[in-house]
Amino acid sequence: MKSYRDSTSASSIFRKILMRQTAAVATSLLVGAVLTLLSPNALADKEKTIAFIPGIASDPFFKAMELGARSEAKKLGINLIWQGSASDYSPQTQMPFVDAAFANGIDALVLVPTDPDSLQSAVTRAQALNIPVITVDTTVKDQSYLTSHITGDNIDGGRKAASTLADQIGGAGKVFIMSGSPSATTDTLREKGFREEIGKYPNIQIVGREYANSQPATATSAVNTALLKFPDLAGVFAIDGTSGTGAVAALRNANKVGQVKLVGYDAYKAEVDALKEGVFTALIAQQPAKEAELALQYAYDKLTGKNLDAINKTVVIPNVVMTKDNLGETQKYMYVE
Repeated sequence: MKSYRDSTSASSIFRKILMRQTAAVATSLLVGAVLTLLSPNALADKEKTIAFIPGIASDPFFKAMELGARSEAKKLGINLIWQGSASDYSPQTQMPFVDAAFANGIDALVLVPTDPDSLQSAVTRAQALNIPVITVDTTVKDQSYLTSHITGDNIDGGRKAASTLADQIGGAGKVFIMSGSPSATTDTLREKGFREEIGKYPNIQIVGREYANSQPATATSAVNTALLKFPDLAGVFAIDGTSGTGAVAALRNANKVGQVKLVGYDAYKAEVDALKEGVFTALIAQQPAKEAELALQYAYDKLTGKNLDAINKTVVIPNVVMTKDNLGETQKYMYVE
């Protein structure tokens, strides 16, 4: 006959075996859960947080870009952080938004660098954190780490502006360049293309170039000065939207609308209205919403590992020349805010 002690000992051994089996099962389940969470499919399904930092958040070009970004983010299930300076296009006002983005623990960064040198540090920080970076519109000096750079065809846009303006002034006369920023890669490329094309017209003389730094009032003052200095000025090339806004005001103030041909860049609603009135003689329209949509898609693909072969290192999106005569076909390119 078994003793009470024998019975108790057997029961104790059974409990220990059961506890070990239970622990083993629990450990197996925990490991399985962790592996599931770390699997490619689970990582792909996790909501991604992507910061998109524009040049000036209130600018119509970037407002149109924001609409494209938000539409694509909703389609892909992305948590989009859209933040930028309200009125100043400069690295000094942009960097705090970059700092905040990193502090928020983002998965990817889409950036419109306001300066190719100053914003290089943002790319360097992202690289150290293994955060993908896509630049849109403008870019940085060293693009080796970038997932992609997406922009309009700025050199071609400058050339189209030059050939259009040359045709409008009869291939002869003095022209003035109203630029945006000396450091914005978009502006420098547009001016490069413009100068190259104008160089084909020996009777056209570029008499000056000033920078508005995204301030319309500065552009108005600069164009006013050019009109006073060169009473026979034949044409103006406004290299971005804010420069164009300021140039429109200057021509109106001087009663030179129609007399001085004005070719602008960008298709703000106010600019398209001025084109209809004959203040602008042509506009070079970009496709900012399309640039933003593609940037979000590329960032998502990079993070999820999907469609990696479809990501292009550089994407150049064509521009459209808008004139009063072709608005029926081109007005759809006006920036919707």
